[in-house]
Amino acid sequence: MFRRPDGHVARMLTIAGSDSGGGAGIQADLKTAHQFGVYGMSVVTAITAQNTVGVQAVYPLPAEIVRAQFESVRDDLGFDAIKTGMLGDRAAIHAIADALAGVDCPIVVDPVMIAKGGEALLQPDDVAAVIERMLPLADVATPNAPEAERLTGIPVRSLADAARAAEALARLGARYAVVKGGHLDGAGDLAMDVVFHGGAWTVFAAPRVPSRKTHGTGCTLSSAIAAALARGARPLEAIAAAKSFISRAIASAADWDVGSGHGPTDHSQCPVFPDHIEAGRMYVFDGRQFAEAALPL
Repeated sequence: MFRRPDGHVARMLTIAGSDSGGGAGIQADLKTAHQFGVYGMSVVTAITAQNTVGVQAVYPLPAEIVRAQFESVRDDLGFDAIKTGMLGDRAAIHAIADALAGVDCPIVVDPVMIAKGGEALLQPDDVAAVIERMLPLADVATPNAPEAERLTGIPVRSLADAARAAEALARLGARYAVVKGGHLDGAGDLAMDVVFHGGAWTVFAAPRVPSRKTHGTGCTLSSAIAAALARGARPLEAIAAAKSFISRAIASAADWDVGSGHGPTDHSQCPVFPDHIEAGRMYVFDGRQFAEAALPL
């Protein structure tokens, strides 16, 4: 396990739903934390009956047990970074936001709303609670294009749309707003993620992999960012390391025969931490290293 400069083992807490299929949710988060050399802990917000074909059932846990899990981990183990994913319902969102208000460590908010198969994981009326309570707590927010559209009201189809939505998310409180580019049109052979912070856009890209093994990619990216932050990485470096990890995970699982639908990614990969990342630039990961390219914004 990775030890921070003060000597203690880096620790990451995930607050998310359970995926019985193992490709997303807390299962993906804990696998990812391990690959980053970070000790992973969990607060389960909901139990799902889920596989690569779809979600068959969802059971949100009561807010009081969600809060009890958080306090149990906080009071004994502690944490160096926290990631939130599927939050269950409005009561759980408020309980989690109340608990996180006094936390002194980086928080990554992945506003999970829809499963890979299209099933709703957050009711429309609960989106307002995410906007009002969770985004202001986010050191990093990581919506995909449809989620960014729901949160900001901005149609997100192109890279320019994603850039506008990222800026709008920052106005809603996210300090680093990441709009993931897996759903964007016109990006060609690259999957581009747009980051907005401090008045500047930064783009991280990697070759798009023709694969159906993409279940849990959002969970994996956000937990990878949190794990890197738990190690002490700066936010842009953490986002870059996460981009390298999920890109390798998708590519490595492309020929897997796990499940008959949208299969899981390969969480056994190793992340790449770039030497130096500057805001306002584009970085392309080729599977081995990052190279700077012209910013397309």
